[in-house]
Amino acid sequence: MNITATIRNSRQDNDIVVETQGNQKTIPIPGKPAGGGSSVNGGELLFLALATCFCNDIYREAARRNVTIESVAVTVTGEFGGEGDPASNISYQVQIDSDSPDSEIQDLIRHVDTVAEIHNTLRKGVRVSLRDAA
Repeated sequence: MNITATIRNSRQDNDIVVETQGNQKTIPIPGKPAGGGSSVNGGELLFLALATCFCNDIYREAARRNVTIESVAVTVTGEFGGEGDPASNISYQVQIDSDSPDSEIQDLIRHVDTVAEIHNTLRKGVRVSLRDAA
């Protein structure tokens, strides 16, 4: 699965496009009022990526188990130090509304923790490389 994320920012515009397998979507995130970047920072988006991944994977894995989920809430927290420092103390909490037994939901949560792709990407420490500008 090929995924691309692009931001084009100027003082007047903040255009964000994400794409998976040719399916493009725009994400409305305003720019900073004075220009020069987004009003949302990268750490917030990283934590949102973790929360979104886990939420989506809960529904995917629940469907595979024939478990009905009414709602999911995922809250990710962590810390960033000084400029250039990586995040630390990242943790997340999950709340699921379902008529299924609590033991079944807890088992589902533990399983999704092992298969959530964004979580596993960070846990593995995948290399990020800068390519030459075109």
